Amino acid sequence: NSSESHNCAKSILTSDRLQIVVTLSVFFNETWEAANCANCLKNSSEGLSNSTVEFLDLFNKSLTCFEHNLQGQTIYLSPNNYTEVCKNCNETYKMLNDLYNNLQRMNRQGGESGHSAHLCIDVEDAMNITRKLWSRTFNCSVPCSDTVPVIAVSSFILFLPIVFYLSSFLHSKQKKRILILPKRIQSNASLVNIQEKYS
Repeated sequence: NSSESHNCAKSILTSDRLQIVVTLSVFFNETWEAANCANCLKNSSEGLSNSTVEFLDLFNKSLTCFEHNLQGQTIYLSPNNYTEVCKNCNETYKMLNDLYNNLQRMNRQGGESGHSAHLCIDVEDAMNITRKLWSRTFNCSVPCSDTVPVIAVSSFILFLPIVFYLSSFLHSKQKKRILILPKRIQSNASLVNIQEKYS
């Protein structure tokens, strides 16, 4: 009976003591929301969004590049010497990183999926894996271009107190203190001497 279909579904779902179907449904819905899975899909949820497909394609290219540059060389490489990987995969990694940053920026404004906040968990995990491989495993960190100016300014600021105290010491006039005895004390002392002579 169509009028009783809702009650029928409710009685089937809650027929057992644990209500396992309801519990699993709530769990999967919460997991879907927490992982922001909708952010990887198109508005109508027909499939992956174009940006997600592009990102996953570039992610696979990066991993392939890493594997290709490690083949046959891992025996000879020391744990911290992956210069071939860093040199040959730098362009692919930069493209992936730039695309991820653009996706984050787009996603804050609504993006393709129409949902805001975080990117979906697949994209975030893929980028975390790539960054961990790039920086920790292969040690391919690029030196920051602002390092030299920061060190120069810091050194200048730290050196200022030394310059200040040194210049104030050199330019100040050091006066020697001369003790001047008052005349009364001298005259009293001479009176005592005179009295001692006559006594």
